[in-house]
Amino acid sequence: MAKSLITSRPFWLAPLVAGGVFLALLLAEKRRPLRDQREPWQKRTARNLTMAGLSAVAAMTLQNSLLVPLTRSIEENHMGLLQQLRLAPIVRTAVGVLMLDYTLWWWHWLNHKVPLLWRFHLVHHVDRDLDASTALRFHFGEMSLSVLYRMAQMFLLGIDRNALAVWNLMLMVSILFHHSNLRLDPRIERLLVRLIVTPRMHGIHHSDYQKETDSNWSSLLSCWDALHGTLKLNIPQDDLTIGVPAYQEPDTVTIGKIISLPFIAQRADWVGDDGTPKVDRTVPGANIDPATLAP
Repeated sequence: MAKSLITSRPFWLAPLVAGGVFLALLLAEKRRPLRDQREPWQKRTARNLTMAGLSAVAAMTLQNSLLVPLTRSIEENHMGLLQQLRLAPIVRTAVGVLMLDYTLWWWHWLNHKVPLLWRFHLVHHVDRDLDASTALRFHFGEMSLSVLYRMAQMFLLGIDRNALAVWNLMLMVSILFHHSNLRLDPRIERLLVRLIVTPRMHGIHHSDYQKETDSNWSSLLSCWDALHGTLKLNIPQDDLTIGVPAYQEPDTVTIGKIISLPFIAQRADWVGDDGTPKVDRTVPGANIDPATLAP
């Protein structure tokens, strides 16, 4: 049986899981939508899957040429922090998953704070709706840069292939889930958000107000935002407009324009067409305790 270059698991396992979760969420979103959609879903999904295909080619090319050899060297030469510690394999895997997830919080933060990285990450945020297909919509430039960051994570932390495989699978399911337009019972979501990122929590991160986008940077475990004081849960979904103010017209987010977006002159992202800045707003009861998650 053909095997992945990074893990000992069948190469088709991750795509099979991702495809199954994606299709299940698409169906669930139609039955229980969290937010009204502004664009025809067929058109958006085709655009987002096109971006996903380009990104997958770029990422896999770099992973096979750079990340795979590094992973082998880490294990063979005991490179990095975890490789220096005497830990049981299951403990090393668990700690590796936690460390990968925490350092990804910092990568997401950097993508919002470093202008060069934001040029690429902006492509993800200018989607005018938010659903499971948005989870796949990343510019191939961002995905290429993320492989380089992943190499630094692996090298410094001493992550082995088991931890990487477990985390990748969990992360993939989480990203599809929390980007989805799935309305959960608020009581269930208030429980889930204490542990993982949920659709309501991540919806706030895709708000067209800058201060709201500058929150909720976690990708799997929600505790990292609680740790850094960047957890924001008090924005009702009905008060959210998804996207970036400067890119709210349909003709600004066509497939050709989002591919070229990082390489052209940038707009004033947080200023709308009417010239009004959308930086922050006053929301009553701004308590970040998970129990106050707005419906």
